[in-house]
Amino acid sequence: MGQDAQELVKILHKALEAAQQEKRASSAYLAAAEDKDRLELVRHKVRQIAELGRRVEALEQERESLVHTASLREQQVQELQQHVQLLMDKNQAKQQVICKLSEKVTQDFTRPPDQPLSTADRDFLSQQERMEHLKDDMEAYRTQNRFLNSEIHQVTKIWRKVAEKEKALLTKCAYLQARNCQVESKYLAGLRRLQEAAGLEAGECSELLRELIQEALQWEASEAAADGSCVELGPVSEYDEYGFLAVPDYEVEDLKLLARIQVLEVRSHHLLALDAVERPLRERWAALGQLAPSAELKQLLRAGVPREHRPRVWRWLVHLRVQHLHTPSCYQELLRRGQACEHPAARQIELDLNRTFPNNKHFTCPTSSFPDKLRRVLLAFSWQNPAIGYCQGLNRLAAVALLVLEEEESAFWCLVAIVETILPADYYSKTLTASQVDQRVLQDLLSEKLPRLMAHLGQHRIDLSLVTFNWFLVVFADSLISDILLRVWDAFLYEGTKVVFRYALAIFKYNEEEILRLQDSLEIYQYLRFFTKTICNSRKLMHIAFSDMNPFPMKQLRQLRATHRERLEAELRELEQLKAEYLERRASRGRAVTEGCASEDDGDGDA
Repeated sequence: MGQDAQELVKILHKALEAAQQEKRASSAYLAAAEDKDRLELVRHKVRQIAELGRRVEALEQERESLVHTASLREQQVQELQQHVQLLMDKNQAKQQVICKLSEKVTQDFTRPPDQPLSTADRDFLSQQERMEHLKDDMEAYRTQNRFLNSEIHQVTKIWRKVAEKEKALLTKCAYLQARNCQVESKYLAGLRRLQEAAGLEAGECSELLRELIQEALQWEASEAAADGSCVELGPVSEYDEYGFLAVPDYEVEDLKLLARIQVLEVRSHHLLALDAVERPLRERWAALGQLAPSAELKQLLRAGVPREHRPRVWRWLVHLRVQHLHTPSCYQELLRRGQACEHPAARQIELDLNRTFPNNKHFTCPTSSFPDKLRRVLLAFSWQNPAIGYCQGLNRLAAVALLVLEEEESAFWCLVAIVETILPADYYSKTLTASQVDQRVLQDLLSEKLPRLMAHLGQHRIDLSLVTFNWFLVVFADSLISDILLRVWDAFLYEGTKVVFRYALAIFKYNEEEILRLQDSLEIYQYLRFFTKTICNSRKLMHIAFSDMNPFPMKQLRQLRATHRERLEAELRELEQLKAEYLERRASRGRAVTEGCASEDDGDGDA
């Protein structure tokens, strides 16, 4: 109580001093003759308050520092206490061992010297001694284990910091590599523009351009060979993950530079999207769990399925389409039927096997099993659907399915799902009626969505169906780079042919300005022959297809198809009628000629 009273007295003294100072300040303020003096007193008080505020802040910082130091000291004390406790435990264990040993020694001394130890006693003492040693070792190991656990905890913390730092460095490295790809791409594009401007001119300038282009094309290979330790953050190998050539092998020499520019742009987009888009997308797919039709799944499929999830997702999508057709032993029965009897389409299938994806190592390598798998899938389908049998283009559809699903039977059912449930019934018939209808529907949609482009193509009398017919027949299998192609198929297997129309329109929108700059029909046709392979930004193309091309109701697509089918069938009937009339006239002329010849023969006979 005496100490509490002293503290109370000190507090009262401080309060009294503060009151006296306040009283003196108030007296001085009241005694001031002028407002100027009073204002000066107020300013002085404000300065004092500010100074006191700063002192309070400094004291607060000092207090926080002392609190932090105290917490550190407390942690150190706790660690030391734990250490002391460990030592005490070990010491206690040793003391127990010493006591037991002392008891044993005492017993040995007190035993009469002429009394020998029995065998049981010796065994018992030996086991007792071993047990004591084992207990001592066990306590030592426990103590050591506690120290090791502490060390592991510290090492884990260090490892986490290093992992975070490594992740940050990898992100920075990816960004720098992407920037490097962009700069190199611009450099190569500049060389290409200079090459086009130089034309057929000969001389030192053209020779220098050829040397620079040759050096640029060989640059990356020599750089990779010189630096084998670089971090691979992008698709830098000769082939991509599905076996397609990373750099397209264009036949025209002038386009090899364009191919190198293209692969640099693809890698740049891949690296820049790695952290911002691809990794979050993978996390969303990993967290999705059981697949079920939903708006979220639709958006995820449009964004693209990561490679590690794609086989599982495609099998589920195919099952949704063919579950009413699927029977467990159907594929094996079709194969047995094919072995027993040769299908009429077998020869055409054999010819098309060698023409399937010549830029993919899985179909060009002599030791690959993919051509044999593809042959069996196509033969099984020809028996499954005798109305079609085999049509050129089915080999590419089945090949894409094989590259993703790898299993023959899964690829077979994927082909069945596309031909028999997604695309219209007579898409691959002898007349290709539904395919022709879709080309006319595409023309209408292009005129609606891209009128400037269609006016430009109409001015130069460009028939787009020469280019786009194959897009629809094989769902872009020959046209787009594999990364974009498989993203298109992700959405196509779920939403159907509407996706093909969306991407066809998006491809033209993506390259609209380039096409509008061309002013010669031959140039336009040459550009349209390969321009889809120059599309590198899958995110941009996807945004155009599913955002810029809205609205895109399925009802409109059905109406357009019905209208154009009616017109096409009328045209086909008219052609059949003209053909029949022509054959009738030809037959009539043949009969007339025959009768004339017969009458002349009769006259000769009479003579």
